[in-house]
Amino acid sequence: MTTSFKAQALQVLAIEAEAVSQLARFIDDDFERACQLIMDSSGRVIVSGMGKSGHIANKIAATFASTGTPAFFVHPGEASHGDLGMITKDDVVIAISNSGETGEILTIIPVIKRIGAHLIAMSGNPSSTLAKLADVHVCVKVDQEACPLGLAPTASTTATLAMGDAMAVALLNARGFSANDFALSHPGGSLGRRLLLRLQDVMHSDSAVPIVLVTASIKEALLEMSAKGLGMTAIVDSSGQLQGVFTDGDLRRILDQRYDIHDTAITMVMTPDCITAAPETLAAEALKMMEQRKINGLIIIDAQKKPIGAMNMHDLLKAGVL
Repeated sequence: MTTSFKAQALQVLAIEAEAVSQLARFIDDDFERACQLIMDSSGRVIVSGMGKSGHIANKIAATFASTGTPAFFVHPGEASHGDLGMITKDDVVIAISNSGETGEILTIIPVIKRIGAHLIAMSGNPSSTLAKLADVHVCVKVDQEACPLGLAPTASTTATLAMGDAMAVALLNARGFSANDFALSHPGGSLGRRLLLRLQDVMHSDSAVPIVLVTASIKEALLEMSAKGLGMTAIVDSSGQLQGVFTDGDLRRILDQRYDIHDTAITMVMTPDCITAAPETLAAEALKMMEQRKINGLIIIDAQKKPIGAMNMHDLLKAGVL
């Protein structure tokens, strides 16, 4: 029985992969015109579909919206009962129907035309009523459904979703949509945190920064490290400029060298020319630097090379950057 399940699943994947692969033949002048219609529009993209096509339309609208093309989904049934009021003449409507003959979609087409919005049809039938009424038709025809009965939308919905992704990404590139733009629309997710969070947002500052003077002993530095709990301390001169850092790693390295921690100056065992970062550095960039240099913490300095903050891997973990 398990073998039968596996064989059927592999067949479904093969059919759907072939359906997506065959879409390349429909990336043509009509696809280009559809993208240009959206680029030239001063309004939003409204995506609509019924049944399974409606679920795909909802996802396509979400992908558009998160990649720089303002968009939302309108249910064609609800559109006939008031939701058409959300569509303006400046908008572009993408109507999705595999057959191109879905009644709920065709019912709202005359009103969309009367409003003056442009209409892009996405269907598997270039000769359908929907295709003929549209300003542009983007074909998503598939040779067969993955459903052995040929009834349940499977390969056709996969192909439509892939075509929507192709359109969204083509528009993303045309708009010069950046990773920072993407993060601005995803501030609550892990991607947003990685792309937006800066060291000034996660660092310990003011009195929480571990700092000792160059005149301090090893013992005084250890007491400062223990009090601040970051596994390191900055060493500064009388003007407050950073001269070096002393870390847990440095402590382990000097343990067998029999230093008198009471009388030995911290400058004798500190790491000069230590790795630092500016407060506006992206937390994700700092993480990459720390991993490359195999260090667990960073001193954050201002333009005068004075320590204004400190952070370690645990801070990045708490902030959701790791």
